[in-house]
Amino acid sequence: MNYKELADMIFPDAKEISYYEEKYPVRNLPEGAIVSRFAPSPTGFVHIGGLYQALVAREVTKKTDGVFFLRVEDTDQKREVENGVTDIVNSLKDFDMAPDEGMISDTEEIGNYGPYKQSLRKDIYQSFAKYLLEQGKAYPCFCTTEELDETRKKQEAAKVRTGYYGVWAKCRNYNVEEAAEKIKNGEKYVIRFKSPGREDRKIKHHDVIKGNVEFPENDQDIIIIKSDGLPTYHFAHAVDDHLMRTTHVIRSDEWLSSVPLHLQLFQELGFRAPKYAHISPIMKNDNGNKRKLSKRKDPEAAVSYYKEEGIPANAVKEYLLNIANSTFENWRRANPDKDMDEFDFQLNKMSVSGALFDMVKLLDIGKTVISKMTAEEVYENALKWAEEYDKELAEMLQNKEYSLNVFGIERGNKKPRKDISKWADVKNSIIYMYDDKFLNRDISYDYGKISDKEEINKLLKSYIETFDIDDDKDTWFNKIKDVAEQHGYAREVKEFKANPDAFPGHVGDVSTVIRVALTGRQNTPDMYEIMRVLGRDSVVARLEKAIKA
Repeated sequence: MNYKELADMIFPDAKEISYYEEKYPVRNLPEGAIVSRFAPSPTGFVHIGGLYQALVAREVTKKTDGVFFLRVEDTDQKREVENGVTDIVNSLKDFDMAPDEGMISDTEEIGNYGPYKQSLRKDIYQSFAKYLLEQGKAYPCFCTTEELDETRKKQEAAKVRTGYYGVWAKCRNYNVEEAAEKIKNGEKYVIRFKSPGREDRKIKHHDVIKGNVEFPENDQDIIIIKSDGLPTYHFAHAVDDHLMRTTHVIRSDEWLSSVPLHLQLFQELGFRAPKYAHISPIMKNDNGNKRKLSKRKDPEAAVSYYKEEGIPANAVKEYLLNIANSTFENWRRANPDKDMDEFDFQLNKMSVSGALFDMVKLLDIGKTVISKMTAEEVYENALKWAEEYDKELAEMLQNKEYSLNVFGIERGNKKPRKDISKWADVKNSIIYMYDDKFLNRDISYDYGKISDKEEINKLLKSYIETFDIDDDKDTWFNKIKDVAEQHGYAREVKEFKANPDAFPGHVGDVSTVIRVALTGRQNTPDMYEIMRVLGRDSVVARLEKAIKA
């Protein structure tokens, strides 16, 4: 018996690999076009680090008229979670990062290089495993879990590297007849790659992000096909990235140490290896120490967190681009109104060390993103979020015309309001504008500098007498100045500063009294605009409520 006969015995129905080479031809793309992928496992929630990798892959493919595809690596089916694939697909959709090819739902896909779920590609992997068997580059391994545990204990006792290699690779030395006999006898087996490597030799490799790196060669005879017939990650990724014609593998730097094995697999399979770009993880400052964002400790590690909080997708993407390329921040400052896709993103400008996650900065970007939206856009986004996460806010927004007027306050100016960083901020930001919320609850008024209740009531009563909803802004403010002057306050702030002992306060202090009575807050957007939106009856009712409080 020879290797080919053994391969036929193990995989009798497997097609020749030439079938798949013809089925998945080299892509017809412009020169320099990058083909890359997001290839998560559906074994838990989508991590922000995964979204970060997907964004980077999408950026470089778009810049080169290439292809960004979504492949689901679901060969570890014991760890797969319910709705795992759906969550992955929806996370990309939520951030406007739907792939050019790949999975578009749990069961649907687009593109000519599928299936894009590894569990559906079993026949493909077996064909390539058979190809390696035929050449004597792979072999069946019959070692039981107990035998492998025993080997590991011996290695640990001898203080040598653990693993299946060299003299420890027991099944590597079976001849073809011995292996065939064991299979005929019904012994369980896996297929292992027969590594040609030696640990005392080095390989040099150029990583697109990390630069030149050097590793010992791989000498481990890794499992490539498990006993259930499905591949391991290492083997599947090599076959898939070759047949899907991936040019750049963009992934977390935890995989950097696997490069010697992966390059070896490509070489032994006769494939041209893609370029590798290993991204440093997103870190968190934990009491002065840097650590990776943790699924267990940090809610912001989950992509779902950003949707639940209502942080705009564009804000998250801008923040991640800022982490990815340090030149993005200056570009955005110089081009405040350009689409972020116009930024010249460069893989080789990515940091080789992990960037610190800064929620304050992210929310600040959120404020800027929302400040540039029209009232209609703010309304639509806030309502969509509220319908899922805040029923009270959704009810408040039912009167669209009024809500648009509320969101229109100080919007579209040269310096638009920046009081909303995420949709979860909206209710608190605008709740005082709704009479049924404001007039029907107890309010704790803090008027700032003027604290005497009798004095406050005098000011408010005087203002009610002079208030006219139809006044233009200059007339409106002059009337506040008149009230201030009438009660002994400086009509102008500079007048007060020139002679502070001559006045109990100035027009700004009187304005604060009116503002607090009107909204319950000392800091709000433009008070004139607020009054115009509220209308005369509401303004008077609020001022009278404050007088009675």
